[in-house]
This record gives sequence, structure tokens and C-alpha cells, in this order.
Amino acid sequence: MMKKNFIHLIETELLKKVVLKREKVHNPVVVKRIPLGWKCVGVGNYAAVFMHDTEPDLVVKVNVVEQENLKKEADIYRKLGIHPSYSHLVYEGDNYLVLKRLKGITLYNAFAKGIRIPETVIEDINEALEYARRCGLNPYDIHGKNVMMKDGRGYVVDVSDFYKEGKDEKWEDLVKAYYQLYKKTIYKYPVKIPFKALDVVRHTYRFYKKIRRRLHWQSQ
Repeated sequence: MMKKNFIHLIETELLKKVVLKREKVHNPVVVKRIPLGWKCVGVGNYAAVFMHDTEPDLVVKVNVVEQENLKKEADIYRKLGIHPSYSHLVYEGDNYLVLKRLKGITLYNAFAKGIRIPETVIEDINEALEYARRCGLNPYDIHGKNVMMKDGRGYVVDVSDFYKEGKDEKWEDLVKAYYQLYKKTIYKYPVKIPFKALDVVRHTYRFYKKIRRRLHWQSQ
């Protein structure tokens, strides 16, 4: 259970002293200053995530832009409830959320470090996304940087876009690549893949999907 003085610590130390900037729309938030005792454990396009040694099983997600985004995310966690592949909402503040901390390594970093990704991880995430659909949500923007694994189990780290409409194919495409390419090659013979090479793949994928969408629209 979260200690009562942790909220006081968040609101009098973290929120008052942290400095966050959003320099470009599609780039991650930049953390300019972190107060003593806090550690940044992740950044996204709209928020940064911090932890404190006094509550190692919790993280604090601080919003940088519209507060409406954070309220929607809190509602998503309420709909998800307690599920082994998701974090869960512990407390909702005015411009921050306290969440259960998920531990492990992202699939993106696993690729970079040459760590095998077992099939159980993919199966866990597939089941978790199907569970979210049964909860009336739309799993969106799921990719290698916001899914995690630990001890052969899979976890979904970021659910902030689950309220969006439409179909997002990032995870489906990653699963196809996992079974058609990864399991037949890199899984058998693990190698480290430089981050620069992974970023080239990521940007190439985005360009390919953009061109494909444009051609689809033109054919309508």
C-alpha cells in the first residue's frame, strides 16, 4: 500500500522542482532537471515517468501537455482493472498518475542487447490486447518500445492511446516479423543490433506505412 506521505513528496518535491520540455511534437519529452532522490525511468511524447527509492514498486507519470490526456489514461486503467500484463492505477493527481511499476526490459532494448525474446512474451501481449478489446478499449500504438518482458512473461507498458479510434497495425506487423524472420534467424543465433540500425528499421517502417496509406487513399 502506498504511504500517505508519498503524495506529499510528489507534490512538494517532484512537481515543484522537475523541469520538463516538449521541444517537438513527435519527439519524446526532454527532462531538463530532476529533484534529488528521484530517477527518470521513461519518457514519451506527452509525459515522463519517475520513481523514488522510498516507493520502489510505484512510478509517477507526470504530464507535460493537455491534462485531458492524463484523465483519459486514468479512465483506461480503471477499465482494465487488475491484469497480470498491465500496470494499474494507484492514485490520480491533478497532472500526474501513480502507477504500479512494471519491471523488465523493452523488446526494443532486447533486440539491441541480443537477448532472446521467447514466444510466451508474444502470447502474453496478444492475450493482453484481446483482454483490452473485451474491456471496450482499442489497443493502439503498440510497438517494441512500449512492451516489456521479464522472466519469459510479456507486459504492456503504455496504454495512453487505447481510447483512439481506427486500426493500428504496428503490433500485428511486429508479430509477423517475429514469426517469419526473428524466430528463424536471430532467435537461434542471438546478436546485438545497434540502436542506429534499429532506428533505421523504425523510420523505414514508418515511411513504408505512410506511402502505403497514401496509395490506398488515392485508389479510393
